Amino acid sequence: MKYRYQPTAEGPVKAYENKDFIHSPEARTVRVLCEFLEPGARFEALNIKDTVVFFGSARVVPTEQAALMLKKAEEEKAADPANPLCEGKRLAAVRAVELSRYYEDAADLAARITRWSKELKDPEHRFIVCSGGGPGIMEAANRGASREHGATIGLNISLPHEQYANPYISREMTFEFHYFFMRKFWFVYLAKALIVFPGGFGTMDELFELLTLVQTGKHKNRMPIVLFGASYWREILNFDALVKWGMVSPRDLSLFKICETVDEAFDYLREELTQHHLVKPNGEEENS
Repeated sequence: MKYRYQPTAEGPVKAYENKDFIHSPEARTVRVLCEFLEPGARFEALNIKDTVVFFGSARVVPTEQAALMLKKAEEEKAADPANPLCEGKRLAAVRAVELSRYYEDAADLAARITRWSKELKDPEHRFIVCSGGGPGIMEAANRGASREHGATIGLNISLPHEQYANPYISREMTFEFHYFFMRKFWFVYLAKALIVFPGGFGTMDELFELLTLVQTGKHKNRMPIVLFGASYWREILNFDALVKWGMVSPRDLSLFKICETVDEAFDYLREELTQHHLVKPNGEEENS
């Protein structure tokens, strides 16, 4: 519906205070600019220049919660063994238990990155854990960072279902976006590293968009990209087939590293971040 001005009894209203206009289709560019300018002003005020971004499924739950789901499903199955719905719930709970290791690994990796970052001497360099702000892997990342009493960012998106801001994000760093593309911009703009845990369409979308930016040189900073969970990624995506069919070059497979453990991922990220963002031109570490 097109905007029509409605006079008020109080008299004329300034355009930027007119909520009917601000929420109208005609003011869409204003709303987009707000989602560009307001986060930027907040990041600048908080002196946040470097983030480590975690992507992954909103559907992964903590191990304890998954275990309770499995126990309940097995009890229901035992009470009604002929019911196929009970068996379906049990199988779903078994898968939840299997996937829950990624929740714990994401929390542990975020905690280790935060602990290491807090030990850096140069106040200009703080690698702040950033997630999509919702549940699942996003919650785990924010939870791990907060476990180490570190600042942590959540770029939440308003959706009709599934997404809500998790309680582990630093209050002053909780963002709520309407536009996916502006949320993606802030994922990328400050990012110095990316860790991608198992996920679905949204995770794939974010991963491949960022891989494309790095591949084409549109992202100027060195960007180590970790795909966490070797068995998952090698089953879901056949990267070698992309090379075989000539859709990417063999060197494009060096744009990311597949890791299976927290130790492997952390060691790789620490080395990459140190070499490309903490070492001065003369070869000395800024925090030595």
